[in-house]
Amino acid sequence: MKNYLSFRKYVIGGIFTLIVVIYIVRLFSLQVLNNTYKESAESNAILKKTVYPFRGLIYDRNNKLIVFNKPGYDMLVTLREVHDLDTAEFCKDLGITKEYFIKRIAQIKDRRTNPGYSSFTPQVFMSYLTEVEYGLLQEKMYRYPGFYIQSQFLRQYLMPYGAHALGSIGEVNQKDIEEDPYYSRGDYSGRSGVEKMYEKFLRGQKGYSFFLRDSKGRVKSKYENGEQDIPAISGKNITISLDMDLQAYGEQLMNNKIGSIVAIEPSSGEILALVSSPGFDPSLLVGRERSKNYNDLMNNKYIPLFDRPLMATYPPGSTFKLVNALIFQQEGIINRNTFYPCHQGYHAGRFKLGCHSHASPLNLVESIQNSCNAYYCYGLRAMLDNPKYGNIHQAFEVWKNHVVSFGFGYTLDVDYPNEKRGFIPNDAFYNKVYGKNGWKSLTVVSISIGQGEILATPIQLANFASIMANRGYYYTPHIIKSIQDTVIDEKYTTKHYTTIDEKYFEPVVEGMYLAVNGSWGSTARIAKIDSIEVCGKTGTAQNPHGKDHSLFICFAPKDNPKIAVAICVENSGFGATFAAPMASLMVEKYLKGYIPDNRKWIEERMLNTNLITSE
Repeated sequence: MKNYLSFRKYVIGGIFTLIVVIYIVRLFSLQVLNNTYKESAESNAILKKTVYPFRGLIYDRNNKLIVFNKPGYDMLVTLREVHDLDTAEFCKDLGITKEYFIKRIAQIKDRRTNPGYSSFTPQVFMSYLTEVEYGLLQEKMYRYPGFYIQSQFLRQYLMPYGAHALGSIGEVNQKDIEEDPYYSRGDYSGRSGVEKMYEKFLRGQKGYSFFLRDSKGRVKSKYENGEQDIPAISGKNITISLDMDLQAYGEQLMNNKIGSIVAIEPSSGEILALVSSPGFDPSLLVGRERSKNYNDLMNNKYIPLFDRPLMATYPPGSTFKLVNALIFQQEGIINRNTFYPCHQGYHAGRFKLGCHSHASPLNLVESIQNSCNAYYCYGLRAMLDNPKYGNIHQAFEVWKNHVVSFGFGYTLDVDYPNEKRGFIPNDAFYNKVYGKNGWKSLTVVSISIGQGEILATPIQLANFASIMANRGYYYTPHIIKSIQDTVIDEKYTTKHYTTIDEKYFEPVVEGMYLAVNGSWGSTARIAKIDSIEVCGKTGTAQNPHGKDHSLFICFAPKDNPKIAVAICVENSGFGATFAAPMASLMVEKYLKGYIPDNRKWIEERMLNTNLITSE
């Protein structure tokens, strides 16, 4: 019994000793090894203010400044530090109602909509104070403990154009904060366009200033005379490839129209113009009215926030005949002297596909010049039914692989957000729709003229025009031209070759040249420019919801091309009606710098035509 009590005494003593040791280790960890409590204590006496860097400037390809910064201010609040607040006076000074104040505080505390909320950390109470408001409030801030003003920079634009291309700045959300430790609640980042794609270059590096506070939280002086301050590092300036004068002209041409214009420099892949219409002034998404303006744009029935050059998809129509002309040559199905008949269309049993009036039969060059539908129906069926492939399924895969080498069916990896891939069907797609033995060449003959299931984006069509200009290769389209002290990604200087031999491009380019510069029957004579050899191809994209879309692709000059253009004007009819004349104006504006008097009538008609139905 005595031994048992003695043993129990040692066990209990050991337990108490262990508990004491655990407490000592924990206290040592908290007070010596862990800085959390030290930082918490210091935060009562030291105010840490973020110093936001000067965001990088944006220039166009001609070194014209287009986006810069102006001072902006946010009102922040640390709710734990708010006490003895004269709410009425505060609301009066800030120009808000008491109801707004109560509502805003409730929003800040609501962790469902503000998951990063903590009463110990600064929260944005009001954004985008003006310089005047800042000046009036600065002298009174000592009356409002817990509130302070944080300097920011707001974007300012020298031209009301290029909103989609340039993008906008907005407050970061919880996902941004979780994915990138650089951001904190109340920070801003690029939300779209160039501002988003090149955010890490433009944003710079935040700095910090430290201030001593008294027992009432009032700032008294710099902490350690500013020796602990961390200076902000300005963002890098960037030069984009857009020609803002050409961009502005394109947006003026597309005023009161729905569609897009994409212009590319074939020799580099640099995007010269990226027009989405209807557009909007980029300054609408800056300042306190940003949310309201954004909602207004979202609710606009013409969806101006929809980035058509990269996100809209259309049947490419007759512009796609050029792709098939190249594939058929490569596969030995046709050559430039191959003739096919056209009796105002293609007829096979009960199947009929119409065509406009022109001479018959036509050879390859003439089929492009006159945009003959029948020629490409004959060509596609001759390929898909050719016994050298074994069967239609293998023939179709050969055809599809050629098509995607032109950049169709997949994203081009443009340095721009939200790019869509379009659609090029494959053998498996038709097997799923019709069954493996349920389809034949006549079933899919509409793809020979760019209809049926085929879809392409305007950026893909402009890239295709660049391929035609280069006779078989392209550079990945991109909007960046240079970044301060930074080497541009080599993928933008790498050539991508199609599966078509260069020699097969010459008769197709000749047909494009004659489509614009040939005699009667040429489908794009409206795009002819004196002293500039334009090569182009019209297209009409069928639209089940209304009037067809007008398409046109072109490049110029014929030799040593400087510009390639793709235009889509929705619900406007044939390619030669609007897209072709507008493309020719873009080419002439870029290469000459002006529109001569003998073509002013075309310019006036394009500028003044309203294709958007008024309410």
